Amino acid sequence: MHFDVSELRDLERDLEKGAAKVAKTAPLVVKKSVLDIEADAKINAPVDTGNLESSISSDIDGLSGECGPTASYGGFVEGGTSRMAAQPYMGPAFEKHVPAFEAALGKVAEKIL
Repeated sequence: MHFDVSELRDLERDLEKGAAKVAKTAPLVVKKSVLDIEADAKINAPVDTGNLESSISSDIDGLSGECGPTASYGGFVEGGTSRMAAQPYMGPAFEKHVPAFEAALGKVAEKIL
C-alpha cells in the first residue's frame, strides 16, 4: 500500500511559515493596543492634580501587556467608593480598543491560513 503525503508536508511548511509570521506580527498588535489603551485612559482620567493621569503607564512583554495607574487611589476613582461615585477611565479605554485588537489578530490569523 502506498500513501502520498506530499500535501501534508506542504501544509507543515506553510504552518511553520505562519508561526514565524505570528511571532513577528502579534507582539506588534499587542503593543499598539496597550499603548492606545494607555493614551485613552490618560485622556479619560479625571484631573485634579494630574497625579492619576501621569501615573498611568504600560508594561509590554511580547504577547502580554498591562496598563494602569500606579497612584494608590486609582482603583477607587475607577470603581467609586461609598462616599464617591465611580469615574471610570481604564474600563472605557479598554472597551474602546477591544474590537480593533480582535480584528487585528484576526487579520494575522488570516495571513497564516
